Amino acid sequence: MRVALTFDTEHPGRPCPPGVTESILVTLERAGVRATFFLQGRWARAHPELARRVAEAGHAIGNHSHYHAPMDALTNEWLRRDVREAEETIQAVAGVDPRPWFRCPFGSGMEDPRVLGLLEDLGYVHVGWNVDPRDWEEGRTVEELSTRVLEGVAEHEEAIVLMHGWPGVTAEALAQLIDSLREAGADFVDIPSLGQRTVPR
Repeated sequence: MRVALTFDTEHPGRPCPPGVTESILVTLERAGVRATFFLQGRWARAHPELARRVAEAGHAIGNHSHYHAPMDALTNEWLRRDVREAEETIQAVAGVDPRPWFRCPFGSGMEDPRVLGLLEDLGYVHVGWNVDPRDWEEGRTVEELSTRVLEGVAEHEEAIVLMHGWPGVTAEALAQLIDSLREAGADFVDIPSLGQRTVPR
């Protein structure tokens, strides 16, 4: 079973403890796991040293838009501008090109032919997920997050796990979660290694 841990790394949707993304990076390094981080352009611009650290650690980098707006609510012109601005920002601060990997904020537009066509024109494919522990929900516990991931991964030969770079519970659960997945036979890969360019939600 191959498992890709992915982290949407963006401005938090609610108050969160400091240092979460840093903690995630430390845990991944100690565990020897390469993950995939989808960086929001505005977040990367606000945290350039941390964005560089993600890239320098060898994790795969994708584009998570600049303003974190629903892609299917944007006009063609604004969608192109948003994606390109994020791309240019990520390249400038992290030193990597996020193409061809893109993830729509909230998943909005990931099944919209117009959005997917525009992304393709810009050199991107959308990367969805098939395991979502909803780590962003208030009150989510370490046990709940771990159980949701383990149960979800067990249903797939190749699992893409959606998590985020800011909820405290994600940082708290990650080391235990990696150990449990390894015990279950998981082989950790990043999105480029998975070779699976899109998956259904």
